[in-house]
Amino acid sequence: MPEVTIALEGQDEELAVFGSRDQHLRQIRDALGVKVLARRGEVRIEGDPARVDQAKGIFEALRSLHRSRRPVTSTDVADLIDRALAPPVQPGSVEIREGNRVVRPRTGGQDRYLRALRDNALVLCVGPAGTGKTYLAVSYAVQLLRQGKIKKIILARPAVEAGEHLGFLPGDLEAKINPYLRPLLDALHDLMPYDQIRRYMDNDLIEIAPLAYMRGRTLNDAVIILDEGQNATVSQMKMFLTRMGQDSRIVVTGDVTQVDLPPATPSGLADAVERLAKVPGVAAVVLDRTDIVRHPLVQAIVDAYEPVEVVPRELDETIGIPARPHGHPHVHDRPGPDPVGATS
Repeated sequence: MPEVTIALEGQDEELAVFGSRDQHLRQIRDALGVKVLARRGEVRIEGDPARVDQAKGIFEALRSLHRSRRPVTSTDVADLIDRALAPPVQPGSVEIREGNRVVRPRTGGQDRYLRALRDNALVLCVGPAGTGKTYLAVSYAVQLLRQGKIKKIILARPAVEAGEHLGFLPGDLEAKINPYLRPLLDALHDLMPYDQIRRYMDNDLIEIAPLAYMRGRTLNDAVIILDEGQNATVSQMKMFLTRMGQDSRIVVTGDVTQVDLPPATPSGLADAVERLAKVPGVAAVVLDRTDIVRHPLVQAIVDAYEPVEVVPRELDETIGIPARPHGHPHVHDRPGPDPVGATS
């Protein structure tokens, strides 16, 4: 059986590579299916030759992180594992480069999504939690801003509470809407340092705003991202989509199985997909459970809830789920086909 040994330098490097209570070793062992032995300042890896090489690369990368005086976390290990296991980039696939970070599609659905972002002025992305809808949109917007292809990024979200009433929130506008826009800010923080985000916001290069504040504006040379679009009403969605100015792009993301609008209120995202999927310049991308790249448990959770989740009837034909006869429970019990209108 092929075997590789990596010598480590000192207890600090051992702790960084091994992790607390050998957590990092277990992550790599379980993900790659290799045998990992740690003793006397070295790591020995045994198993399939390809997997051994991948594990060796991950351990060497962890050493490099430690030697650059950066704390090594389990998130770093998970990212390195994902990169090692990611399929080779296909010709024509879209990559996003931000500093030393390279964002690549990890699934076929994400690849279609990034191609749609590249090739269309308006992209509607529907998918469950953990599929990278928001992260990829923000990453692509940041890349365009860095390249000088746009002058501004606007991040918006409906201020709709998820089944709870938070009541009055103290502070200025930014403090009030921050809880609603936190997922968008989390994606930004993963791409650039906080002080740089603050500087961009102070210089009006990045703006965060509730959806209601978009009315009456015309936005030129910008990428405008609406997150949680399933919680916009039909009239709000129309208002938002018509904000597009010259050389601008709009991205709307959402999960139509998690609508927090009143029961009788149609989802603006579901309505927009039905109306606009065949309009030139518009891509409607549907991601499913196979595109989930968050913690492995997220996919299991989505599977567990899927039999009882309701998909709005107006999305049936658009994403390829056969309509149920009237009077039958309407259940999302299988993923849809390739996205309608998205480039391949």
